[in-house]
Amino acid sequence: MFINNFDPVAFNFFSFEIRWYSLSYVFGILIGWVLAKKIFINNQEIKTRFDDYITYLILGIIIGGRLGYVLFYNLDYYLDNPIDIMKIWEGGMSFHGGVIGIIISSIWFAKKNKQNFFSYLDIVSLVAPIGIFLGRISNYINSELFGTETSLPWGVKFIKVDDLYRHPSQLYEAFFEGFVLFLILIYFQKKLINKSPGIISGLFLVFYSIFRFIIEFFRAPDEQLGYLLLNLTMGQIISFMFLLLGTYLIIRKYENKKES
Repeated sequence: MFINNFDPVAFNFFSFEIRWYSLSYVFGILIGWVLAKKIFINNQEIKTRFDDYITYLILGIIIGGRLGYVLFYNLDYYLDNPIDIMKIWEGGMSFHGGVIGIIISSIWFAKKNKQNFFSYLDIVSLVAPIGIFLGRISNYINSELFGTETSLPWGVKFIKVDDLYRHPSQLYEAFFEGFVLFLILIYFQKKLINKSPGIISGLFLVFYSIFRFIIEFFRAPDEQLGYLLLNLTMGQIISFMFLLLGTYLIIRKYENKKES
């Protein structure tokens, strides 16, 4: 068994702190940006506009992720303390909210430039697992989103939390939602060279949702919510809805491809 007593602060410059969680966002976006332009973008027009698109993407991630957390996970608190919604540095981001923000910002940008927004979403889907991987590693370092109690030999005691040995659910998510999902999407991206735009996005939603739904059984529920409908967590409920959306998207785009 292992002990987790990591410092969430990566660097200190006088009284200014740089945290691992912030770095995961920065490096996730930068690495994804570079890989997208170097490897995954074949359309010259999209490649030309991609740098401008990144600004919309970042806004979508931050605004969507924050509002998603407020609405899905802690609405009662923020209704009583609306000013705290702006205090992003205190933590509280929702992955699913971030996805919704990315979708909205992508539609906005693509429509503005008279392009297919799925062409952008497919590219983001291919590189998103990199950011997910780094984000979950930082969750582990921060001793947050930890798992339920376990007696397995790889159980981790999060010193900042309690004296129990728990599933390192953050690492489970980093591996499956990050590394494995990345390999799966790369495989399908090569197999579906002439794919209809949107299929990769659908595959991302399906596989991410499956991994997230299963791993949530090993993750402690959010303290303010606990278990909800059918003894599921909020993350599982939203993941199930995203799974349905991804499945519908794949079927719809595949049928459109056959008809064309």
